[in-house]
Amino acid sequence: MAATADNTLKSSKEVSAMIKQGFISNTTLTFSPSRTTTLSKIPSPSDKNTVPSPPHVSPESTRPSHDNPRPTLFEMMSEEQQRESILAQESRRKSRIKLAQILAQLESYGVQWGLGPSDVRLSVVGRDGFKVYMDVHRRVLLEKSRFFAEKLRRDRGIAHSVEISECDDVEVYVETVMLMYCQDLKKRLIGEDVNKVLDLLKVSSAIMFDLGITSCLEYLEAVPWSQDEEEAVVFHLSQLQLHNSVTEVLQRLASEPSTSARTDDIFLKLLTGVLQAKDEKARREMKTLISRLLKEDASDLDHRLDVSKDSLYHLCHGCLSSLILCLSEATSMDESRRDRGILMGEIAREADNLQWIVDILTEKKMGDEFVKLWADQKELAILHSKIPVMYRHEISKITAQLCIAIGGGHILVPKDTRFSLLSTWLEALYEDFGWMRRASRSVDKKLVEDGLSQTILTLPLAQQQAILLNWFDRFLNKGDDCPNIQRAFEVWWRRAFIRKYMPEENNSQLQITVFDYPS
Repeated sequence: MAATADNTLKSSKEVSAMIKQGFISNTTLTFSPSRTTTLSKIPSPSDKNTVPSPPHVSPESTRPSHDNPRPTLFEMMSEEQQRESILAQESRRKSRIKLAQILAQLESYGVQWGLGPSDVRLSVVGRDGFKVYMDVHRRVLLEKSRFFAEKLRRDRGIAHSVEISECDDVEVYVETVMLMYCQDLKKRLIGEDVNKVLDLLKVSSAIMFDLGITSCLEYLEAVPWSQDEEEAVVFHLSQLQLHNSVTEVLQRLASEPSTSARTDDIFLKLLTGVLQAKDEKARREMKTLISRLLKEDASDLDHRLDVSKDSLYHLCHGCLSSLILCLSEATSMDESRRDRGILMGEIAREADNLQWIVDILTEKKMGDEFVKLWADQKELAILHSKIPVMYRHEISKITAQLCIAIGGGHILVPKDTRFSLLSTWLEALYEDFGWMRRASRSVDKKLVEDGLSQTILTLPLAQQQAILLNWFDRFLNKGDDCPNIQRAFEVWWRRAFIRKYMPEENNSQLQITVFDYPS
């Protein structure tokens, strides 16, 4: 009895666990009245002529109820399998309809071209065992397919029966055979899906249907491809190994070696065109497009665009020269001779061009040399200080851009270069910060402040102190018009006064002791 009780308890626990895991419905749950009513109206086998009336459904019964148990995992899996089975049946039904149409068209071709009765029974069998019979003509197979020609010449009997087994797609194979009867294959393929033509090409290649191969390749060469189709074309053509036959198809993807060697020249021409563009809207659009394409390229290490550092720095020097020229003209300009607004617009444009090139250099991890180049622009910094803030603040965005990159670890330069950068341009950044923040939506105030803070904190402690004490006085007088780098100030304070680090002198000398062990 005790053993029986234990077994009963064990079974009860197992059933309880299965209920919790969702494999068995909890039959102890109470059905809602509507469910009970529905079950009671199911007719018994003796009520053969009785048609059950649909149960009355009240508005309340359509609401979710805790009394209605949720479907179990087993039930959901069963429903999913049923859906997959239904979809498979529907797909097979459509395939049978398509095959019937193809076979009817094949028969009409035989009559149309006066080929007489068929003399070959061709059966095509799929990997799933699905089989289709085709009545075809030996003469057509011999003329169009080198594969069938080799097989059929071995037996010169009147009737032939050929079976093709393990086909990936029976429908495509049958349609490829039907294409042998077409006199204008190019016209027949018009409007077909690229992936469908790739399937036809694969079968044509397998049965050595040369005209089919040529027609499919001509079709693929002529039609546009989507991104997915492009990848499929490259994959299939590389798998089929059709050698020289695919050259024209892939010309839209591959260039001649002589063209590839001029990549850097092409790139330089494109960037120069953007920098010198006359239409401002088009310039902004092309800047955005090329930047996005370069970022996509940077993520693909195996196929990165080989753009030389020399080309990018050639553009940098050109922008710097134009910027110095504009500033020089602005400081010595006769108000009566030229519209000042036009000149200031040119200054903003050249500064924007330089920001763009610096962004590309940073993205390609080539920005270290530009930091030194920008830090050495003493003449430009002096000219900058002589121009009204409202016209010059775009130039200070370059300094902010570099501090963000250095502070984020995206540009690595020696401490002397970092200090030189701030010595030359930090004062200008302070002066222009208010205008930068208000006049440009592209400026992220917090990003600039964090980048500047991190850059300052990479310097030796004495340099941190000099810069931050100067900032302290300026911030108290300027407020929001000065970058808020309190975080850097706090870190410096703790380093200088709370967590003092005093390197200990190591007076010990390295000693080496050699022991001889007996062999």
